[in-house]
Amino acid sequence: MSDLTTENKPGSRRTRVILGILPLLLFAILAAVFFRQLTGGQSSSTIPSALLGKSVPQFDLPALDGLKENGVQIPGMKTADFAGKVTVVNVWASWCVPCRAEHPMIMELGQDTRFRVFGINYKDKPENALRFLGQLGNPYDAVGTDQKGRTTIDWGVYGIPETFVVGRDGKIRYKFVGPLGGKSFQKMKDEIEKALKS
Repeated sequence: MSDLTTENKPGSRRTRVILGILPLLLFAILAAVFFRQLTGGQSSSTIPSALLGKSVPQFDLPALDGLKENGVQIPGMKTADFAGKVTVVNVWASWCVPCRAEHPMIMELGQDTRFRVFGINYKDKPENALRFLGQLGNPYDAVGTDQKGRTTIDWGVYGIPETFVVGRDGKIRYKFVGPLGGKSFQKMKDEIEKALKS
C-alpha cells in the first residue's frame, strides 16, 4: 500500500495550483482596469475642477522680482485683477520640463490683445524663473510667485503645468491639466473664444 505524503495529496496539489494562479489573475484584472483608464477612461487632463463656474480664490501673490518690460517691473497678481477682462492663467516653473515644451503655445496666446495671460510661478527660485523667461520669452502680463504653493492649492492645481480660462466676471470657465499642444491647444483657444463671447 503506497504512502501518500501531504505533498502528494490531490487537495494539496490543487491548493498550490490555485495559489500559483491567483497572483497572475489579480495582475490581469489590474492591468485590464489600467488599460481601460488609458484608452477609454478619463485622462488626467479632463479631471473635473471643483472651482469650475466659481470665482477665482482670494489671493495676493508678489511679483517675480526683476522681471521687467521696458524697464518697468511686471506686476504680481491678486483676485481683484480678474474683474472685467478674460484672463488665461498658466501655472508653471523653470524646473518643469512639460512647461518648457508648452511655452511656445503660451507665447502665442500672449500675442492676442483681446485677453490677458497671467502666470503663477510655482515653487521656483526667482533667478531660475527669470532665466527661463529670458531664454524662452515672456508671454505674461503679470506673474505672481507662489513659493510655498498655497495659492496653487487654493486654485485646485493637481500638478504643473495647468492652464485656466477666467471670464470677465472673475469665474473660472475652463481648466486644462498638463502641457498644451495639438488638440488640447485648439480646445484651449476654443474655450477662450467662448469666454470672449460671453
